[in-house]
Amino acid sequence: MILGRYPKAPPGLLCRRLFAGLVNDSGSITKVNGANNEARLLLAGPDASGIVASFSHLLFSRGCGIVDCTSESSEIDTESRQVDQRSRSRMFFQRILFDHANVSVERDVIEDEINNLCVRFGMKSQLSWGDKRRRIAIFVSKYDHCLWELLLRQQAGELDCEVAMIISNHEKLRHVADTFGIAYRVFPITKENKLQQEERQICLMQEHNVDLLVLARYMQVLSPSFCARFQNQIINIHHSFLPAFSGGKPYHKAHERGVKLVGATAHYATTELDEGPIIEQDIMRVSHRDDVKDLIRKGKTLEKTVLTNAVKAHLDDRIITHHSKCIVFAE
Repeated sequence: MILGRYPKAPPGLLCRRLFAGLVNDSGSITKVNGANNEARLLLAGPDASGIVASFSHLLFSRGCGIVDCTSESSEIDTESRQVDQRSRSRMFFQRILFDHANVSVERDVIEDEINNLCVRFGMKSQLSWGDKRRRIAIFVSKYDHCLWELLLRQQAGELDCEVAMIISNHEKLRHVADTFGIAYRVFPITKENKLQQEERQICLMQEHNVDLLVLARYMQVLSPSFCARFQNQIINIHHSFLPAFSGGKPYHKAHERGVKLVGATAHYATTELDEGPIIEQDIMRVSHRDDVKDLIRKGKTLEKTVLTNAVKAHLDDRIITHHSKCIVFAE
């Protein structure tokens, strides 16, 4: 449960950025020589005095300017199954965006100093310098609504990534890939060849330096070994009827029961089917006036929006995974 939040004031923040020359009139981060100079630092660990001051001073002393900083704190339920007593204490999570256009030392110096502070406070960190676009692979089967949404949003510049390839177990959606000039690779899956095909897929993604896998209604269950190879790097989308209406034709089953809500959930895929940390969810009200087609149509709308928002949060480094949950910082 999120207990505390240090709120930010967008208008004031924008004014500070403009005053400092870190953004232009449109609100975008200023780029020096065409380069993106905004880095993102994620921190997670036991709460303690001095964390914010220490990391802020480190960045300031090296010529970096903090343009945004958001912190969250939470406590683990005392009835939690986690046996580690340290994990029961208040936890601290922070996301720092900083401008490094005028950094006074080499990057590895800052990285080493961040690591030293993490050791001191018992924290974990993730640092992205913002100068490398993530490469994603989209996995699909026969449904195309999520695929179109992802590709259109990426083409519009709303998703800061490169689509390295589209992988499918069917030929059906090749025309979508051709529309955007993206490689489309088909790996027919059977019970007998599943593991061998997954190994081929893994080799292909490693060859093309893929950073994130997006399951855009990919109707195959990934093996535990596959999921373990890409921890917190696989985002899946499904309807929110689970576990009540599992299996085939969930919308038909939901209609028969007269549900009043439809929804969608995006989460990281783990070795436990559909049990990974939840990134994004949304719902829409329905009624007895809606037939099965209406439920499916509304469900598809939710699925493509929720999946895209989850992918954007990952690409923006706004997610910290802690045990079985995600702390997702607002845009």
